Amino acid sequence: MKAENFSLQAYFSRIDFQGSISPDFATLKAMMRCQLLRVPFENIDVQAGKVVSLVPEEIYSKIVERNRGGYCYEVNGVFAMALDALGISYHFVAARPMTYPVRRPKTHMAIVATIADEQWLCDLGFGSYGIREPINLKWLDRDVRQDFDTFTLSLSPEGEYLLQSLGNGVWRNLYEFNLCRQEWVDFEPANYLNSTHPDSIFVQSLIVVLQTPGGKLVLNGDCFKSVMQERAEEVTLSREEVSAILEEKFSLRHQP
Repeated sequence: MKAENFSLQAYFSRIDFQGSISPDFATLKAMMRCQLLRVPFENIDVQAGKVVSLVPEEIYSKIVERNRGGYCYEVNGVFAMALDALGISYHFVAARPMTYPVRRPKTHMAIVATIADEQWLCDLGFGSYGIREPINLKWLDRDVRQDFDTFTLSLSPEGEYLLQSLGNGVWRNLYEFNLCRQEWVDFEPANYLNSTHPDSIFVQSLIVVLQTPGGKLVLNGDCFKSVMQERAEEVTLSREEVSAILEEKFSLRHQP
């Protein structure tokens, strides 16, 4: 994943990355966490009636130069640009979201990075349910604790990985995927569906999520939720308050 205007230094400045830089797991983990804490998951463009652009240069400009966020293709896309610049091997995978009441197509995009022959699931674009650090694909059927969230990864005999999260003592299916390599262009149809279809959650409601060191901030329509150490505070906002929260908590404006 490359963009002619990509600058690794500018990207690191955007995500406030200040550690040592090497094509190793420590950098991968720190870079993922830094981006999650600085770049929000958001669908403001879709809410404005736009089809999200998958042009790499436009994704980079939107997130790094204009201090915006994006949904899975965008935030994982710019992360992939950084992996490429660092020399970390990776490939895209298509995932089937399983947080819906009905079976859905594989419209989600995630990344599998390879370092020293170890494969790591990296995903910065699954909203409020997403992982906060890379997960090793060998860590099967075990509890993976990440701050105040717990995840598990299992593998079916057919080669499908299933990612789940634990909440209120119940395991929740997040998405399934296999290791079939996807090209960037393969996500064009899914992106168009997510940007335009009336059944798409991104068309139906404003969604903004930003991870914090101790939890997350979530705006869904006019409902703002602050989660801290598994305790949540929720409030319903007026239209004016939504705009104020976007700017105050997420450093975003309601209109792109």
